[in-house]
Amino acid sequence: MILITEFMDKTAVAQLTDLFATNYAPALADSQHLLAQEMAGVKAIIVRNRTQVTAELLDHAPDLQCVGRLGVGLDNIDVQACQARNIAVYPAIGANDLSVAEYVITSAMVLLRGAYNAHSAMLAGEWPRQACAGRELSGKTLGLIGYGSIAREAAKRAKAMGMKVCAYDPFLEPSNPAWGNTQAMPLDALLQVADVVSLHVPLTNDTYHLISNDQLALMKAGAVLVNAARGGVVDEVALAHVMREGMLGGAALDVFENEPLTADDAAKFIGLDNLLLTPHIAGVTVESNIRVSQLIADRVIQHLR
Repeated sequence: MILITEFMDKTAVAQLTDLFATNYAPALADSQHLLAQEMAGVKAIIVRNRTQVTAELLDHAPDLQCVGRLGVGLDNIDVQACQARNIAVYPAIGANDLSVAEYVITSAMVLLRGAYNAHSAMLAGEWPRQACAGRELSGKTLGLIGYGSIAREAAKRAKAMGMKVCAYDPFLEPSNPAWGNTQAMPLDALLQVADVVSLHVPLTNDTYHLISNDQLALMKAGAVLVNAARGGVVDEVALAHVMREGMLGGAALDVFENEPLTADDAAKFIGLDNLLLTPHIAGVTVESNIRVSQLIADRVIQHLR
């Protein structure tokens, strides 16, 4: 039995269903209790980021052989508990790189230009032309925190648009050819020179609130911050405070410390016109969903065979 607990491309689901007994039940992501009840006899579970694959859940799944992750982050999967039970974990590495990279560049353009929130004023009969004079992407510096595959795709697009690119990644050797003509920098130096700061790190004990009061204070006045990595990497309270003080030019958040974002969680952001909020969709496009779903379907099929 294969259990799919979050949305997956229908062609990939059909492929799995043709070969194995498959339960496509996206509603299970909302109830850990109901999910545990469905785990008996499950040999493979396919999840996104909402389903929590905990050690406790694995205790209800004695037949589980593998976990397919429709994405790349593994903070919702207890990888050590899976390893201890000889359960393979397959993330969709590389399948949504382009989608996230495009989100980063698009967010930077929208925030720097600053003209796209004039919709309501225009409909009200106003003509705020002078207030909408924004900034160009070309000539600005993109600072990437983490320089993995997604960050490198963002760097390619930024350079093609005339941006300078620097990156901080203590795990990438200086001699690694992946750096290309991207300038390696310490974190503090990057924050001081970048016009756009984009995060590309996993959520770990070391990266929790990596961007908080001290780091935000280093950023240039008018700089913008993009987080399409993981919620918790940015201290949301500190970010909201800095933005209210007018110290940043804007921010785009696709991920949050608590997801889904509740009204109480969102209250700290109310009134910030230069803030873009999206519901963890940077890596989700029609095209990337097909790639991610097919990749994981292939991995699960290969494993079960």
